[in-house]
This record gives sequence, structure tokens and C-alpha cells, in this order.
Amino acid sequence: MSSTPKLEETLRDAIIAKPDAILDDQAVMQALIAADDRSKGDNIIDLRGVAMERLEARLDRLEDTHRSVIEAAYENLSSTNQVHRAILRMLDATEFETFLRDLGGPVASILRVEAITLVLETTQGDHDTGGQHINGTLTLAGPGFVDSYLARGRRGAPRQVSLRAVTEPDPRVYGDKAHDIRSEACMKLDFGPDKLPGLLVMGAAEPTHFAPQQATDILAFFTGVFERTMRRWLS
Repeated sequence: MSSTPKLEETLRDAIIAKPDAILDDQAVMQALIAADDRSKGDNIIDLRGVAMERLEARLDRLEDTHRSVIEAAYENLSSTNQVHRAILRMLDATEFETFLRDLGGPVASILRVEAITLVLETTQGDHDTGGQHINGTLTLAGPGFVDSYLARGRRGAPRQVSLRAVTEPDPRVYGDKAHDIRSEACMKLDFGPDKLPGLLVMGAAEPTHFAPQQATDILAFFTGVFERTMRRWLS
């Protein structure tokens, strides 16, 4: 009698009937290759098996990369749609008070952030030690506040859009919402010649919602639209 185990007739017939199903099943093929390696013993190196393992590893990496690219593209499209919706809502306002109220309410909700604050520098009043909140969204500050706020933790000229984590949210910017903020997007605003700069700050509760490695193109576009809208109100 042979000691070699035999396949059951029904299983054998099924394999013979559909051999492609075996070849297309990764788990089954891995099990067959492992069984083949065990049958050869420890002293035999199967170069075909080594090559198969390397190909499988490369395939796994390609699948991961493909999945990451798709996820990034989807997130970018989703972010673009959010910004477009926020801009349309922002442009609906016919009065400045409504504009500010929408900015801190519906626009912030569309962008999925906890707070949006508009900081305007002014030479009127005493703002040397901090900001003065108006309507919960607008903050007035003294000259130089914008660049000073943007310069925290980095050197050189401030960027138009800066994304960063926040460990100590500034109450002068966020008011009573400061304790909820863990990351922020800071957008420097240019209102034209002979005008002091402004700052638009979006604060999020998630530490990774805004991160330095993220692209800023769509927020730069939002900043450009916001600047042009504000110039109309400031004129």
C-alpha cells in the first residue's frame, strides 16, 4: 500500500474541471508552494519559490501604492468640493455682518472646522497685548500681529498659507473656542496698497486635520477669493 495521501475523487474532479480557479486563488497557491517547499527538505533552495515571494511582495507594494493614490485623489476632490461650496455660501452675503456670521457658522460647518477667525490689523485703539473679538468671528489687533502669529515655530518670510499643529491655542484668536483647537490653517491676507494685512485662521479639533505636509493649493485659491471679497467690504 502506498503511504502517499490521495485526493478525494470529488475534489480531484473539481480541480481538473476548473484548474484556473486554483491558479487565480492566491491563498491556495501559497499553500501549494509551501507544501512543495516542505516536501523538498531544508537542503534544497527553490529559486522559483524565492522569485514568487519577491513578486508577491512587489505586487503587495503596488497595491498599497495604488490604494494610497486613489484615497489621496478622493480626499483632494472632496476638499475641492467643500471649498467651492464654502465660497458660494460666502459670496451670498449682501451685508458685512451677514458675511461674518456666515463665515463663523455655515462656512465653518461646510469646511468641517471648529472655528474660523478673521484678524484685521488696525492702528485705532490699544491692541498691543492682544485681539478684540467682534461678533465671535472678527478680531482686531495691532500692527505686526499677523506676521508675529505666523512666525511661531519657523524662520523666514511668512507663507501665504501655513498648516500646523497647535499645542497652545491662542485665545486672542479663538476666544472661548481655544480649548477645542488642535491644528490650524493660517492664511495671510493682502488687501492692497497702503492697507494693513489681515489673517484668516481655521481651527480644527483633530491634530492631523491641518498638517505641514499637506498641499495648500486649494486653500491658496480660497485665500484669493476671500481677499477680493474683503476688498469690496473694506472699500
